[in-house]
Amino acid sequence: MLYKLLAIHSLSFLFFCSAIADTNERPRAREAGLIVGIFEPGKYNAITDVEGVRVGHLTKIQGDDIRTGVTAIIPAQGNLYTHPIPAWIHVGNGYGKMIGETQVREFGEIETPILLTCTLCVWSAANALKEWIYEQPGMGEHTVNPIVGETNDAKVNNMWADPIQKNEVYEALKNATNGKVEEGSVGAGTGTQAFAWKGGIGTSSRVLPESLGGYTVGVLVQTNFGGILTMNGAPVGRELNQYSYKDNLANTANEDLIDGSIMIVVATDAPLNPRNLDRLAMRSIMGLARTGSHASNGSGDYVIAFSTHPKVRRPRTSDEPIATISLVNASMSPLFAATAEATEEAIYNAIFKATTISSSRGTRHAIPINELMRVLEKYNALNWDKVITIN
Repeated sequence: MLYKLLAIHSLSFLFFCSAIADTNERPRAREAGLIVGIFEPGKYNAITDVEGVRVGHLTKIQGDDIRTGVTAIIPAQGNLYTHPIPAWIHVGNGYGKMIGETQVREFGEIETPILLTCTLCVWSAANALKEWIYEQPGMGEHTVNPIVGETNDAKVNNMWADPIQKNEVYEALKNATNGKVEEGSVGAGTGTQAFAWKGGIGTSSRVLPESLGGYTVGVLVQTNFGGILTMNGAPVGRELNQYSYKDNLANTANEDLIDGSIMIVVATDAPLNPRNLDRLAMRSIMGLARTGSHASNGSGDYVIAFSTHPKVRRPRTSDEPIATISLVNASMSPLFAATAEATEEAIYNAIFKATTISSSRGTRHAIPINELMRVLEKYNALNWDKVITIN
C-alpha cells in the first residue's frame, strides 16, 4: 500500500511539472502543493478576504529603464481621515523610507490608504496621495498623514527618473477592488527581488475556526530581500546554489543575496487596539524568518497592521467619549499563528508568481518552477494530498 501511495504521489508530481512546462501560467504556492501551517485560507487566499479591504496596482514599464509601479491598499470604506482606523507600524529593521510612521506610532491609527512603491518614489507618491485625500468628500484644510512604504528596485528600474507621479498613484487607487489580487511582477513588485530571484507582490489569508473567534487575517507583501530561501523546511536556496554569503567565499560578493527590504501589510477584522496590532505585526516577522530571511543591516523591514472591525473605528472628533471593544490578550495567540502563516505563504506566492523582468540596467530572473518543484519534492515539502481540519 505504501509503495502504491508513493507511486501515485510521484506520478502527480511528474504530471504537475509537465503541465507547468506546457503553459506560461505560474502557480501560486498552494496550487503547487505547498501548504503552509494548519489554518485554512479565505475565499481568495488574499488580504481582500478581510471585508472592506481593496487592492489596486499600477505597473509602469516604459522605455529601456523604467520597471516599477505602485500598489494601493484601501483599508476600509468611507473617509479614513474623518473616521480613521486603529493601526500600528512595527519596524523589524529600519533601513528604509517609511513615510507616516511616527504619527501612526503616536496616535495608533491610520487616516489614508497605504501606498507601496520604489525607494525614491515615496515623496512624489505621498504628495499625490495627499492631493487624492483632499479631493474626498468632507475634507477641509487639514493636515494629513499619508502612509507610503518602499523597497529598492534599482537593479532594473531607474528610480532617479521619478517614474511614479500623480497619474500613476491615482490610477492605482482607481484600480483598487476587492476579490482576487494580482501577484508577482506587478505594481510595486514590478522590479523587486527575493533571495536574488525575481520577487514582487504576494498575498495570503487565514480564517480562524469559530471556536477561536472566526476572525480573518490577510497579508500582502512587497518582497525585496535576501537570505537563504527555505520553503516548508526545504533548503531551496542551498539546493539551487543561490544564498547569502556564498559568493563571499569566492571573493565575488553579491549584495543581492544579502541585503534588501520587505513591506508587509496585515489586515484583520478582529477587534484589536493599537497595542495588540503591534503584537500582531511582530508575528509577521516570524513568518518572514521562516522563509530564510535574517534581516540584514541594509534591510528595511516594516509591518503595517490595522483592524477593520466597525466597533474599533472612532471619529476624529467627538464631544463625548467613544466606546470601543477589543479582544483580551489571552485571545491573541490564534491570530498570532494565523499572521505568521499568512506572511510566510504570501512571500512564497510572490516568488512563485513572479516573472522575469529585464531592462538596460539588468535582469531579475524568475525562479525556475520545475527546479523548485524537484527540490520541494526531494525534501517532502509538498503536501497537496494533506487536508487539515480544525473544529
